[in-house]
Amino acid sequence: MGPNVIETSVARTDLNNSLKLKPFNLSSPPLSTYNQQLWLTCVVELDQHDVSLKKNVTMTVKVLGVVKDGSTPYVNNQVHNRTRLLNCAQKCTEIIVAHLGYLNYTQYNIFVNFEDLNKLTYTIQNITFTWKTYNPNFSQVEIWFRFVFVVLTFMVTCLFAHSLRKFSMRDWGIEQKWMSILLPLLLLYNDPFFPLSFLVNSWFPGMLDDLFQSLFLCALLLFWLCVYHGIRVQGERKCLTFYLPKFFIVGLLWLASVTLGIWQTVNEVHDPTYQYRVDTGNFQGMKIFFLVVATTYVLYLLFLIVRACSELRNMPYVDLRLKFLTALTFVVLVISIVILYLRFGAQVLQDNFVAELSTHYQNSAEFLSFYGLLNFYLYTLAFVYSPSKNALYESQLKDNPAFSMLNDSDDDVIYGSDYEEMPLQNGQAIRAKYKEESDSD
Repeated sequence: MGPNVIETSVARTDLNNSLKLKPFNLSSPPLSTYNQQLWLTCVVELDQHDVSLKKNVTMTVKVLGVVKDGSTPYVNNQVHNRTRLLNCAQKCTEIIVAHLGYLNYTQYNIFVNFEDLNKLTYTIQNITFTWKTYNPNFSQVEIWFRFVFVVLTFMVTCLFAHSLRKFSMRDWGIEQKWMSILLPLLLLYNDPFFPLSFLVNSWFPGMLDDLFQSLFLCALLLFWLCVYHGIRVQGERKCLTFYLPKFFIVGLLWLASVTLGIWQTVNEVHDPTYQYRVDTGNFQGMKIFFLVVATTYVLYLLFLIVRACSELRNMPYVDLRLKFLTALTFVVLVISIVILYLRFGAQVLQDNFVAELSTHYQNSAEFLSFYGLLNFYLYTLAFVYSPSKNALYESQLKDNPAFSMLNDSDDDVIYGSDYEEMPLQNGQAIRAKYKEESDSD
């Protein structure tokens, strides 16, 4: 099913009483830009396996990069002190010692010293350190898959724009207007600038990728709100009453996700041992804020779906549009939830961020299943919402003043829902005018 996402290298160290007070000098495997990122984790193993223990341990970390001449300059030129929680229940949990978001050197030396381990009442059998990096073979697969999706998205965007070129924007349905926004954002979600991360030793390409992904996902959330509400509201949709509440809710979600991502990246540049969910007291407040806004969004979306289904169930074509979007979106969400639950179980609800989640994937198929799911979801919507070939005649009829109507919605022309009544309405207008002339005479 493709190469493994993460490549690991284990450094096992046996301890005795004389070695506990000495720092560990660890050398990473040889690295290249295809390794993308570097993690160093450790697991403390006790002699007694039935121990339940929770203790804060002070950890001192010094990171050095090995250059071509063999010298080892400091990374960020300082020694980092961090407090980590040693949590043992039959088995001690893994501790993340350091994380480098981009690689400036081909090898790293990391000195680690646990100052409080000698104060434990239990005997430490050993400490197992593990290096984790992205598999270079997976990085090459990721580059090709992203390139393929960029090309496919560009083609779909051009074909969709070509199908709408003969229609004025007032003739577009609300779904078509949103697809003209989502498809360019999907192009950014696939990140045509992704190869820069292998050519430039900088944190900027990675942050740009996170920004594009959060922008597309929040635009997709906004699309669902606007469509389920807009399919009921015909005519003019006012910015203040229609769009502003939706932008406010989704904007808060986007702001929270981008703030956490930028916060993590900027702090890791200055301190490889930094983790916002461990080292900041404000993370719990941010987490509660995000959950409250996400719950508000879900309840609002469910309200719009239920109201739309109850009001439009007797309108044949509008009901079809509603059922199609709901069924397709529901299938995509169910597949995503099932894959997440089968892979992570209840841990998916824990305090994981993207860089840590990716270390749990076993192969490229699992990683790319989510990546391809959203792409094909948008491709399907673009195909369905493209106007049919015979819709051109109906649009030309509307441009004719003799057949135009004052209160047409932006959904009527493409789907031709009003033209069946037009001859009857024109005949009634002629008869009414004739009657007025007769009465005046």
